Amino acid sequence: MGGSLKTLLYMTQLAAISQDPWFSRVQSPGIADHVAIDLDPMPDAPFSRVLEVARWVRDELATLGATGYPKTSGADGLHIFIPLPPGTPYEAGLIYCQIVATMVATKHAKAATVERAVRARRADVVYVDYLQNIEGKTLACAYSARASDYAGASTPLTWDEIDGGIDRRDFTIRTLPARLQQVGDLWAPLLKSKGVKLRAVERYGR
Repeated sequence: MGGSLKTLLYMTQLAAISQDPWFSRVQSPGIADHVAIDLDPMPDAPFSRVLEVARWVRDELATLGATGYPKTSGADGLHIFIPLPPGTPYEAGLIYCQIVATMVATKHAKAATVERAVRARRADVVYVDYLQNIEGKTLACAYSARASDYAGASTPLTWDEIDGGIDRRDFTIRTLPARLQQVGDLWAPLLKSKGVKLRAVERYGR
């Protein structure tokens, strides 16, 4: 929980940098508002590959008639958030992301993987992580500062920016205020969305 100045100052006093909330609310902890696919590059995977995998995730979501909302992680990767319809339990959102992530990894096995064991992954692939959607896990929220070597801030992006190519190090606690003034709150459409159609994943089996 957080948001008020008093709470933020308290977290600052504790030296908590990243703000990592649940995907649900206090009133309904087992019901998720959204899910996320976390694109986590291995050490030898360039950020250009992360952007490439993000486009493939976007394409799979488009096949399902869904829209994903990308943002920098504030560190090495990207997060793609997906809004859920009201009343969706965590498990349903997890399965949805698992199907999308598995399709990406299956179609692009040289660049993406869903292999959980780090030792079993190649050093130049991007881990398409859907397991962050397990109830009780957390992920850095939009606009959160991160404990990175370049003072990164988890910054919402447009798909045009991902298509054109970006440098993740351009999105920091220093650049974020001016960016907000320039592009506005790119995260607002996610929060206003009515959610994806979960049953659309059934078409994968046809």
